[in-house]
Order: sequence, then C-alpha cells, then structure tokens
Amino acid sequence: MIPRFIELSGPESASRLSADSVAVLPLGSVEHHGPHLPLSTDFTVADTFATTLVEQVAADIDVWLLPALAYTKSDEHSWASGTLWLSWDTLMRVLVDIGNSLATSPVRRLVFVNGHGGNSALLQVACRELRRRCGLHTFLMHPGRPVDQGGPAPADEELGMGVHGGRGETSMMLHLRPDLVKMELATRAVPEQLTSYEHVGFGKSVSFGWLSDDFGTGGVLGDPRGATAEQGKAAFEAAIEHGTAAMREIARFDPRG
Repeated sequence: MIPRFIELSGPESASRLSADSVAVLPLGSVEHHGPHLPLSTDFTVADTFATTLVEQVAADIDVWLLPALAYTKSDEHSWASGTLWLSWDTLMRVLVDIGNSLATSPVRRLVFVNGHGGNSALLQVACRELRRRCGLHTFLMHPGRPVDQGGPAPADEELGMGVHGGRGETSMMLHLRPDLVKMELATRAVPEQLTSYEHVGFGKSVSFGWLSDDFGTGGVLGDPRGATAEQGKAAFEAAIEHGTAAMREIARFDPRG
C-alpha cells in the first residue's frame, strides 16, 4: 500500500504525521519531446519513480506521497506546440505556498523528486527558501541526474549531449509506457557544432542559457535511435536502488551531525 498524503483526513494529518515524516513531491512537465515521445515524458518518469520509491521504503520510513506537479518551468520549449509551462516566479510562488501550507502540519521533511532538468536550478533555490521561511528540511533528487546538471556525459554517439528526448529518456519511456513511444519517428539530433568549444557546453565548466530551438535539432538533443526497453528497465531499477538508499539517509539527516 502506498501512503498518500491526500488520503488522510484533516485530523489524521495532525495525529498521524510527525517531525519524522517525509513528504515526497514529484515534479514533471508537459512539454515537447520531439515526434517520438509524448508531452508527458518527464511527468511519467517523475511520478512513476516517486510512487515506486515511496512504496519501496514505506515499511522502514514514515513517508507520504504528495500529488505530482505536471505544470512546471519548461518555457525553454515554449516555442513548441503542446508545451504547457509556468514562469519561474509563478512556480517559485507555488513551491513556497506548498511548503508554507505543509509546514502547518507536523511534517518537517520535504523531498522534491524532479523529472525535468529545466526545474533543477529553481528547485535548488526553493529548497533554501523553504528552509529559511518555513523551517523545513528540504531535499532535491532526480530519477536520473541530467548532463547539464552535473550528471554523467558518456563519450558515445550522443557526444555527451543526450539531454532531451535522447536515448536515455526514450529507453525509460520504452520501459514505462511503450504504448506512447513512436520509434519509427526517432532521428539523430545531436548538435555536433558544440564539440568545438572546450569550456562552454553541457556538463562543461561554463554553462549557458539555452532554448531547445537554438540548435537546429527540432527541439531534441540526443540520439534516440538506439533506445531499448531493456536499457530503460536497467536505468529505472538502478535509480530506485540509489533512491531508496538516499531516502533512508534523508529520513535521518541532521546537518549538525
């Protein structure tokens, strides 16, 4: 059974929750992922990962799953039909309001599970803001850390630039929702011109602001053609293994030692 925050009654939220309770909030997006993936890709990954994670640790940790946020900061894809996005300041206010209202309950630990790389920097700021304003212990984790947020950048056919709609995301969706993937429409979309820069680029020492139509790749960054459900299953299971270990640390984390 998955402990869901919204299935508690009001009085139960006061009596059953405590300072040791951990609330988990998944965040995805509704955005362009090329012709081969659905708009729901990031939402599907974040929500499924968070739900599975909570189910896995519920026997050991007082953990509660919050309803996932679908609409987030994906305005780097605002040029593309189908993308539904919030501005950075709207999303920040939403996160602060959620934190403020959560803090009226006994809960003092909040974990953001983020499935969309465009949210990462904002969520890091939100974590500190909620720590200061509400006294919550706040944490940010990803099902898979994106290359442009410090994740691994393998030197393969994607040239370390598989950040959006590439092999990794496509493999994950082939595992989670194969009915929504159109592999016959998958094409290589790697901005090879970026390899001429030593310092500026995804996962390099100098990051840069970008929109997904800056590269001439149709909004996809990567090469989804080699994606398989087997790769997606292995990545998902590895993420859950790492995530369960991380959740056990989060439940006991104390910065004072």
